[in-house]
Amino acid sequence: MTLAFVTPAHDRMEDLRREPHKIEALLASPQARIYRARGDLIEVEGERPRISHVPLGDAAIFLGLAADGVPLFAEQAPESATLAPLRGLMLSGALPHEELTLLAQARSLVHWHETHGFCAKCGTQSEMKDGGYRRHCNACNADHFPRTDPVVIITVTWNGHVLLGRQSSWAPGMYSALAGFMEPGETIENAARREVWEEAGIRVGKVGYVQSQPWPFPSSIMIGLTGEADTHDIRIDHHELEDARWFSFAEAQQMVARTHPQGLTATHPYAIAHHLLLKVLER
Repeated sequence: MTLAFVTPAHDRMEDLRREPHKIEALLASPQARIYRARGDLIEVEGERPRISHVPLGDAAIFLGLAADGVPLFAEQAPESATLAPLRGLMLSGALPHEELTLLAQARSLVHWHETHGFCAKCGTQSEMKDGGYRRHCNACNADHFPRTDPVVIITVTWNGHVLLGRQSSWAPGMYSALAGFMEPGETIENAARREVWEEAGIRVGKVGYVQSQPWPFPSSIMIGLTGEADTHDIRIDHHELEDARWFSFAEAQQMVARTHPQGLTATHPYAIAHHLLLKVLER
């Protein structure tokens, strides 16, 4: 199954963002499609995202052009809207992958504007510019740009086993790769080594890149890695994890297939953790 949020859906048309009159004309087009979000929720109609053709105000974010040239926008949904979690829309399997990618972009950008309406330098209310990809403060002339938080996620192997952990908030029996946010001044590799050491007390040596996945909850990029353990005695940080274990490759195969005798499972195939596990099991 394809990862969620990774299938290209449209041309983002970065060059148009600096031409507000062209964006206004595209927004005024009766063909324009507008997706609405609020928090981590998407406005829906039935079981599908609701598409509007008329903006609510003057704060629509330009997402780009669809393959057929249709202009795509996003804006904040009104409180009266019928809303559904983006995560639920992803897990339903009912939406095309291209539309999930578009919704990830829309949800992340709307959330950024919802939470960054004031200048971080002087506190004055800022204005949306560049089609929604910049906020400008007229008081101190500072510019602010949408953020994406890098997260390392890694499957670590040792002697025919793979290290997986779980948090108490997850579905019962589900285990996943260890993950955490990168910190300033860190390389990707060292961030992964640090997270595994902090959460499970395992020292990791060799680290290799596999693939990445946007994760719009609210706006992260998951950097998928595999690693080889230099030590194997687990020491769990219970502030971070409920449990962490070495699973044999045979057990991990059962977790992927959902045939584990204890009912243990891997993460959903839409998540990068699932594909990282498959990567190590191919060896």
